[in-house]
Amino acid sequence: MNLELRHLRVVCAIAETGSVTKAASALGLAQPALTAQLQRIERTLGGPLFDRDRRGARPTALGELVLARARVLLPAMKGLQDEAARLAGAGGSPTCYRFGGVNSPILGRLVHRLAAEQPPIQITTFASWSVDELAQLVAGGRLDFALTGVCGDASPSAGFGLSWQEVAVDPVLVLLPETHPLAVQEEVRLADLRHEQWVAAPGDGCFGDCFAAACARAGFTPRKVYETDIRGCIDLVDAGVAVALCQATFRPVAGLVTRRLAGTPLRWRLLLGWHPDSLAAQGAELVVETAKAAYVDSLAPHPAYLAWLMSNPGFGVRQPSGIRPVV
Repeated sequence: MNLELRHLRVVCAIAETGSVTKAASALGLAQPALTAQLQRIERTLGGPLFDRDRRGARPTALGELVLARARVLLPAMKGLQDEAARLAGAGGSPTCYRFGGVNSPILGRLVHRLAAEQPPIQITTFASWSVDELAQLVAGGRLDFALTGVCGDASPSAGFGLSWQEVAVDPVLVLLPETHPLAVQEEVRLADLRHEQWVAAPGDGCFGDCFAAACARAGFTPRKVYETDIRGCIDLVDAGVAVALCQATFRPVAGLVTRRLAGTPLRWRLLLGWHPDSLAAQGAELVVETAKAAYVDSLAPHPAYLAWLMSNPGFGVRQPSGIRPVV
């Protein structure tokens, strides 16, 4: 028997699940059939790949060698297939959209709109805390679009060769418990938060140089920043342990309020990126416009912010004269 890529996928599935039975379920195969296939693979490679007992399946030394090679070969082959499909399909039209997103409050609405407007289309999503990871996946043909954001006038890394279009720009707000003394104000001075502890989600965001610089301009150095997931951030703010920065379209949470920072010291630009040579690029204009519509949808639960946008045209979905593609 000649070893094939599908055999390597079997070996990886067993290693990842730690069980032949679980791997069979994940691959949609009967357990006896997968066991027989594993035995044929082991005969081809000359020895057992897993030590199997009641606790599960653990790779042998030979298994570790095969896994190390498989974890290089399988992504490389997938990248080759995606790249070939991208180039071969340059004359066609997209049949699916693969989105990656970094903590974006409009991704769900974007997917909903595209699915409603193009019922035959298939849509998948992938979440990451890293803009660079998403950009790399788009550049490699494994995603079609990256929906992410940058602080201020910054741009994503140019090293991946992607085209970026601005969807909207918002002031960064502060998230407070409704019992906080400053919660009664419509705007909060950043300097008035000098004694607060902060919490942030991991990854790319405003808790880098731009936040430190904004605090320095306000005359202080921020106290400790806790790092946790979004749920953890909400819990810490709700408990009164910390305050957080958040996007203006952050979904309302009972017991918490969002307040604008006076003078808008921090801005968040929501961007959509794609590879200019991909099949997805042909539908990029439609996706950008749909993303803008999804952003407008996200404003409905925020009437006060929507009213503020009406008198601040430099924010939100900017007029054509103010829209600047990021290159």
